Amino acid sequence: MSPNNRWVIMAELIPWDDFEEEYAKLFSAEKGAPAKLFRMALGTLIIKEKLGTSDRETIEQIRENPYLQYFIGLNCYQQEPPLESSMLVHFRKRIDGELINKINKKIVKREIDKSDKEVKKKDCLQEKGEKIKNKGKLILDATCAPADIKYPTDLGILNQARIETERIIDNLYKPLRVKLRKKPRTSRIIARKEYLKVAKKRKVSYQERRKAIGKQLKYLKKNLGNIEDLIQAGASLENLSKRQKNCLETIKKVYEQQQSMWENKTQSVPQRIVSLTQPHIRPIVRGKAGKPIEFGAKLSVSCVDNYVFLDKISWENFNESCHLKEQVEKYKETFGYYPESVHVDKIYRTRENRNWCKERGIRISGPKLGRPPKNVSEEEKKQAHSDECFRNAIEGKFGQAKRRFSLNLVMTKRNCSPQ
Repeated sequence: MSPNNRWVIMAELIPWDDFEEEYAKLFSAEKGAPAKLFRMALGTLIIKEKLGTSDRETIEQIRENPYLQYFIGLNCYQQEPPLESSMLVHFRKRIDGELINKINKKIVKREIDKSDKEVKKKDCLQEKGEKIKNKGKLILDATCAPADIKYPTDLGILNQARIETERIIDNLYKPLRVKLRKKPRTSRIIARKEYLKVAKKRKVSYQERRKAIGKQLKYLKKNLGNIEDLIQAGASLENLSKRQKNCLETIKKVYEQQQSMWENKTQSVPQRIVSLTQPHIRPIVRGKAGKPIEFGAKLSVSCVDNYVFLDKISWENFNESCHLKEQVEKYKETFGYYPESVHVDKIYRTRENRNWCKERGIRISGPKLGRPPKNVSEEEKKQAHSDECFRNAIEGKFGQAKRRFSLNLVMTKRNCSPQ
């Protein structure tokens, strides 16, 4: 094996043994088949993302390449695949974001300590009890991982909900044909014509849209009432598929939200549903030109020496400025000292965050709060320009993650616990 091969070099960087015991806690010593080693599980997932292949193609690449087999911990080359492609599904469930973050921090800390010439001096200062100076630069920012959904509109969601309820009525009515000779009326033809009358227009006025939404709400309310009547008449929800059951619960919430917005003439509601098939997706207001609102998971990240850590991921819209203190404390926990400077955009520069950083000797980028001064020195202008240029590095990391590492393909939310 060539020591200069990229997979051999990467295998030396990852502390496999340090997390083997933590990974083993996920399994029972008495039940089930023998578990795969942590190195094989994580190594296979890294190969998949690095090569950008499917689960099956990843296993084929490992079977054909001895360097990949060395990377996942095999002692010698073998022609048979070391595992089934279906095992990658279980690996993804067991190795969560928290564990990946621990591994990343361990790797980064070890590499920075190697290149840090003042490690011994730092240890001496700690022994003497002297205060450690702040070192390094920390970049904080947030982004949205776009979800794979159609751009939502209130009228479109109500129309889709109406169509789904019509299908549910059809399925519930089938076993009651003998008992109920007359099928509940849904006015589906008229309702569709009312929807298309507005949806096909290039420009729609506020009054036209509001009137169309009001009509769709009435049709949807009528369908939900028919569903309740069918259940009381003897129909069972067991006749519906699992998808239809979940969709029915979502439609009820959608109706409540849309009815509330229509009555109060507002455009927002807490935990607003924008997709019937993925009800966990929320509108994320970003305020960017061309894309003021995005739909998907919101991520809060930190960047140190071009190493990026995922600090928080949530499908709910959160204010990233509230996590600045937590992210800076994580930096200190990892490296043993506070950063010399924190580079952030305007939303992070609150009075509370500024005072908190000032108490710890941390310089926060950007101008001071309040009215801008009339005279700004050349040194301050140069410093502000340098800070802004340095902060742009995180934008490049976002683009790399979305284009190269599939961050723009987050399409679902996992609720099940790892087994």
